Amino acid sequence: MHMRDRVRAYPLYLIYSAALALFLSVIWTLNLVYQVETVGLSPFQIVLVGTMLELSYFLMEVPTGIVADLYSRRLSVIIGTLILGAGFILMGAVPSFAVLLISQVICGIGYTFLSGAQQAWIADEIGEQSANTAFIRGSQAETVGTIVGIPIAIGLALWSLAVPIIAGGIATIGLGLLLIWLMPERGFTRAPQGDRTTWQSMAGTLHDGVAMVKRRPVLLTILAIAATFGTFNEGWDRLAVPHMLESFTFPDWGWSTTVWIGGLRLVFEVLGVGALEIVRRRVDLSNHVQTTRTLLAINASLMLGVLAFALAGGFWFAAATMTAASLCRHIIYPIKTAWINQSLDPRVRATVMSMSGQADAFGQMAGGPAVGGVGSLFGLRWAMAAAAAALAPGLLLYGRALRQDSGTLVAASEGEGASEMT
Repeated sequence: MHMRDRVRAYPLYLIYSAALALFLSVIWTLNLVYQVETVGLSPFQIVLVGTMLELSYFLMEVPTGIVADLYSRRLSVIIGTLILGAGFILMGAVPSFAVLLISQVICGIGYTFLSGAQQAWIADEIGEQSANTAFIRGSQAETVGTIVGIPIAIGLALWSLAVPIIAGGIATIGLGLLLIWLMPERGFTRAPQGDRTTWQSMAGTLHDGVAMVKRRPVLLTILAIAATFGTFNEGWDRLAVPHMLESFTFPDWGWSTTVWIGGLRLVFEVLGVGALEIVRRRVDLSNHVQTTRTLLAINASLMLGVLAFALAGGFWFAAATMTAASLCRHIIYPIKTAWINQSLDPRVRATVMSMSGQADAFGQMAGGPAVGGVGSLFGLRWAMAAAAAALAPGLLLYGRALRQDSGTLVAASEGEGASEMT
């Protein structure tokens, strides 16, 4: 018996989540510092690097999701992990703007192979109900990995800012190679070849995914929410820390601003573990209405937190509201993943999840520069206020989703099951 036939999927999912988050934390903690001090990028070039990543992600998200639905979730996760590691090694090995852009294309492709496939794989292996809990546990494992990775990144950067990026990339490739040996796949049924070509099969799977979205109005609402959230996301990711650095006077405790920002990140990561545990225990993630209400409440809290951060007058209030907003954003993702996972046909699960990721990337590409333009014209406080305003349409869409109750989803699922049996 092969080793991977004896490995249990759920523990491996948690280990993989923690390990990948640790390696990504090592890579990303000082990545912007590397781009500025080592590569010598201007602010416009930094934004362009991020846009290249999102563009690559947007273009490849659905095709790679279809591959996961047609051939193998396991294969998609392994390919994505290996490609991601290669992109990071290139990013750290050659400190050049042109090479950095190429590395972002490679990383974007790697991320798309992982997006949707990882969640669809664990849902296939342990079942939809158990997977909802796994998404929460996986996010907690990611938080632990992220926390551990921050001081490792700082330590490795003592040699060179490129070292943590290259080391994280090598470790990511090592993780992918381990998956070849360890990762099981017992719950996935590969699509029958029939008389169709590969491209016809991919087109058919995409058609089935789009048809599912059309049949279930709540899925269309979910895609719209992902797009509006992406607009907020890009503004927050690029400008929250600059706003903190430029708009407030840090306490004179003898600490550098890097230590302060790293410390704030550690605080919200630690709090995130507890917050996700509360959600896991108190929210029935298999219940459409309860999950939607939870997401509505958290997104409303996020909008208020970002707005308060924009209006903050002193360091400590700004630090508190920035941490609170970061915490809200952190716990949204696993709940939203469980929400999308509800009653999805396993044949197109990865495809529909990939469509959600693509909608988020579209929102980042379309709305992020607009929020950045507000910051350039009127200042970073107004940019943060614009990011908060970008969340408002999402609240209306969550209200719409509440009216699209779970009965519609169950009825659609039963109808599809009956049609498959006839």
